[in-house]
Amino acid sequence: MSANQPEVVPYKHNPLSMVNSSLPPKWIQWTIFLLLALLGLSLRLPHLGVRPMHTDEAVNAYIVGDLLAGKSFIYDPQDRHGPLLSAVALPLVKMQGAKTFSDLTESELRLTTVLAGTITILLFGAAVEFFGFIPCMIAALLFAISPLPVYYDRYFIHESIFVASTFGLIIAAWRAGKTLSTGQTALAATCAALMLASKETALLHFVALAAAAVIFWYLNPRRKNLLNLWQPRMALIATTVFILLSVMLFTWFGSNWKVFAALMQALPNFMARASGEGHQKPFWYYAKLLSGGWAGGVILALACIGFIFSTLKRQRSAYGYLALYTAIIGILYCTIPYKTPWLALNLWLPISLFVGLAFESLWQMPAQSPALRNSLRVVCILVAVAVIPLLAHDTKQRVFLHPADENNPYAYVHTSEDILGLPVEIDRLAQQNSIASPRIAVIAADPWPLPWYLRHYPQVGFWQPGQQPGTADFYITSTDAADAYATQLQGYRPEFFGERPDVLILLWSPTPK
Repeated sequence: MSANQPEVVPYKHNPLSMVNSSLPPKWIQWTIFLLLALLGLSLRLPHLGVRPMHTDEAVNAYIVGDLLAGKSFIYDPQDRHGPLLSAVALPLVKMQGAKTFSDLTESELRLTTVLAGTITILLFGAAVEFFGFIPCMIAALLFAISPLPVYYDRYFIHESIFVASTFGLIIAAWRAGKTLSTGQTALAATCAALMLASKETALLHFVALAAAAVIFWYLNPRRKNLLNLWQPRMALIATTVFILLSVMLFTWFGSNWKVFAALMQALPNFMARASGEGHQKPFWYYAKLLSGGWAGGVILALACIGFIFSTLKRQRSAYGYLALYTAIIGILYCTIPYKTPWLALNLWLPISLFVGLAFESLWQMPAQSPALRNSLRVVCILVAVAVIPLLAHDTKQRVFLHPADENNPYAYVHTSEDILGLPVEIDRLAQQNSIASPRIAVIAADPWPLPWYLRHYPQVGFWQPGQQPGTADFYITSTDAADAYATQLQGYRPEFFGERPDVLILLWSPTPK
């Protein structure tokens, strides 16, 4: 080596590194994401118990009540989901003092999904090394304040936990593929098991994630680097962790080994449910839902711009993989006839990242003149300034002012606020008739969410139309069942209550003497 030539020092490459000298230090980045998570938490916590319990929430609450009573979780493939939501909720409600089903409150139960949504916001901090600091910060902000995630993070259903697990799987699997870390491989398998233990729709996401990986591998010229997860050691670790955790959760920690027979029926039931079962929606349903409100159209347009940037400029990066996954899962969700608005939360995850990428790409877009570059940046600032108050308006209207209104697209076949007056009226009438502990007979083909609203009464029975409930102090019937019990209901006067949109129930109370 010549004395005039400097010594060459080999560069040690970190496969995860996307270091930019202009980025703030890690501790500042995490401080920002922690603050965004606290912002999201502060929006999700207020007035958790005000909105009526949706039927699905009431069913999930009843399951938690059974667990509080010492029963095991029983997986029902017909119309319920996996054990994860209950497994997380059980210790949380116990810590808040609940001992029986009647002790539970809306706020105690919904805290479970509030925390799951807050964790999702924090996970954007863990994704910085793949998706960049600015896009992840913008995505975390959108998740913190936007109406869709705020609304359903305050819903005691499985979706928020499912989305957090999905995001964890994407991050851990990408990291494991780059570093050959056994810990990250085990973490990815853990997240996959949590997805399956949350909802059967995990199967769709596994298909989308795997198909995106295969296509990404085919399009990427450095294919060998993408085969790390298929090494025997990595595959064995992932399979072992996935099976062990799934078995532990579905058998409810070894107390119910009959669950495997029910699991065999899960796929046929899932396929039948996907055909619609009364929840059929057109192909464009999710696009219409996501583009609604004051800010929806702007957000969706920005996401489309980010998606285009991800396919044109970053096809070999994590954004290239995310674009493939988003396209596949989006097509699956739109093609399947069965659609509900909370499923859109799964699409909001990549949408938020694409919005962040759109802002970063437009801000950094090379231009032939400084004036053009500055104009693009002014546009970005103006859009950001406009979008925040628009999102705030939509969140206020849909989450806090009209959470159960029929015109709220998120309030899907929601329980009417009128039902809140049912137990109040029963208490008033019981006191008026000097009934210390009223016997209540409910006759309806679908009584939900009445088991939740009648949980404080020790003498409540539920019957299907055609069955004989015997004598009771109060009867509650569906409108179509009332005529069949005309003789038994003589001497009782009816009072209507709205249960859901276009669904009424009747409270039959003794006629005052």
